[in-house]
Amino acid sequence: MVLPATPRSPPHLFTIKNNGQACPNLLLALKDCTSMSQLKQFHARTLRTTLAHHPDETLFLYSRILHFCAFNDLHYSSRLFDQIENPNSFIWNTLIRGYAWSVDFKLQSIFLYRRMLDDGRVAPDKHTFPFVLKACAFLFAVSEGQQIHAHIVKLGLDTDTYVSNSLIHFYAGCGRLGLARKVFDRMSDRSLVSWNVIIDGYAQFGESVTALQLFIEAQNLFQVDGFTLQSIICACADLGALSFGMWVHAYVLRKCNANVINDVLMNNSLLDMYSKCGALHMACQIFETMPKRDVTSWNSMIQGFALHGQVAEALETFSRMCRTDDKCKPNSITFVSILSACNHGGLVSEGLRYFDLMVSEYKIEAQLEHYGCMVDLLARAGLIDEALNIVSNMPMKPDVVIWRSLLDACCKKNAGIELSEEMARRVLESEGGMCSGVYVLLSRVYACANRWDEVGLTRKLMSDNGMIKEPGCSSIEVDGEIHHFLAGDTSHSHSKEIYQSLDIIEQKLELVGYKPDLSQAPMVDEYEDGKQHSLLLHSERLAIAFGLLKATPGVPIRIFKNLRVCNDCHRVTKLISGVFDVEIVVRDRVRFHHFKDGSCSCMDYW
Repeated sequence: MVLPATPRSPPHLFTIKNNGQACPNLLLALKDCTSMSQLKQFHARTLRTTLAHHPDETLFLYSRILHFCAFNDLHYSSRLFDQIENPNSFIWNTLIRGYAWSVDFKLQSIFLYRRMLDDGRVAPDKHTFPFVLKACAFLFAVSEGQQIHAHIVKLGLDTDTYVSNSLIHFYAGCGRLGLARKVFDRMSDRSLVSWNVIIDGYAQFGESVTALQLFIEAQNLFQVDGFTLQSIICACADLGALSFGMWVHAYVLRKCNANVINDVLMNNSLLDMYSKCGALHMACQIFETMPKRDVTSWNSMIQGFALHGQVAEALETFSRMCRTDDKCKPNSITFVSILSACNHGGLVSEGLRYFDLMVSEYKIEAQLEHYGCMVDLLARAGLIDEALNIVSNMPMKPDVVIWRSLLDACCKKNAGIELSEEMARRVLESEGGMCSGVYVLLSRVYACANRWDEVGLTRKLMSDNGMIKEPGCSSIEVDGEIHHFLAGDTSHSHSKEIYQSLDIIEQKLELVGYKPDLSQAPMVDEYEDGKQHSLLLHSERLAIAFGLLKATPGVPIRIFKNLRVCNDCHRVTKLISGVFDVEIVVRDRVRFHHFKDGSCSCMDYW
């Protein structure tokens, strides 16, 4: 082992007691090391200090040296580890942990664990497994993690709370929520960390209702902390559960200390939640009163304005970020947000300018997401040839999102059946031929051209391939309770009243001249009366009818839909907002629509 040259050090730092034990000054000198350069000098001096007759003291000293360099220089720590003849469990665990926490060497953590097993002189303990499982979770190494789980059971460590928490984190991080829940349910002694990990797992993978249910249980057992609350705020954002999110915000202000209240991550979560729940004014309040902002804060605010169609505010926030916050420079995500804002506003020239600014001034290499924004921006503005030109000159292969953007634009801009069919073919190639949404979009192209035979053939092709259109689902929160509706739903306890309300809505809309756009009806309807009836049963219309019945007067009706709003429902919602003098906020798969006084914030551009 080649050691670095070291300057002469004060002799009193490296003395050995008569009984062979390392002088406390030796460990004090190690504690004073603040860089690898100092650590290497210290290491070199210890090699000159003979501790050969006292292996326990030597091993302890080397374990502390390894602990330092494992988090500063993994190459050096690996070489040092190889020089230790009989490493104990602490030394094995230290290097495994160092690999697990690194960005580039997580796989080495699993390899070192296997080497530990093959060595056989030291058995893994409860401190070994959390680090290895962390690496498995990051790498989505499900098979390896399950084998490690088997080792845990064999060693009888599956009852240890610390180890079980790591297993829950591993399974949840890999999306195996069922297995994570099994580990959680079998635990006889759960800590707050146990609840935090399982709640966060459900929240991160879209099982937000379950996350909220577990949060309510946990709250009865523990004083929940900031980690729990951030996960629940994330779940509220996903569900659009504004009332619950506001209650959590009040809980933070009432129960948490100043460190949690002023924490930038907590405030970023609240900002994102209010924005995604349709309460943009609350998101603005959070942003303006934050004691400290990071780049995520700025990005979230820009994206919030973009999603709500407030494009000018999004562009101004970006300008303000560049002008006033030297610590937060725009990053790749910032430009995805600003290009999305241009996209939502149809600002083609501004989008091109910001794209050039990103590359030329900020030296940020354009990623697939940036090209996707530009393609969508141009295509939705009817510049499909220009969009195709960008696709042909991209340095990477276009993904299915880009092809779907082009197909959607072809549908909306009536770009022609041949081009739409070509875009559909590209999407199917990218998706492996199994994408029901493509057939739905293509069927609308045929419907707009009144080619109903092709609509039927498209439906048959879907059926023959075993594909089912994703059902439309809309939710509405009334008095703190979330109600879900599917298209044509009759399972709700107030269905009779809802359908009576729909009849009233239809009658009033007919009086103001409403006629349905039958091209937006499902492919299965063969007759015009069937098509008109199916439009009436779209999930958002059921939710709006329920909102008109039950929502507090003067309070906006907030609808959250899993799919994009169709043209006919968009027009109907505008009419309802004017006829019934009600504000309706709809979040679809792409953006927010604020309907008021017969118009929409998107200005019919979405």
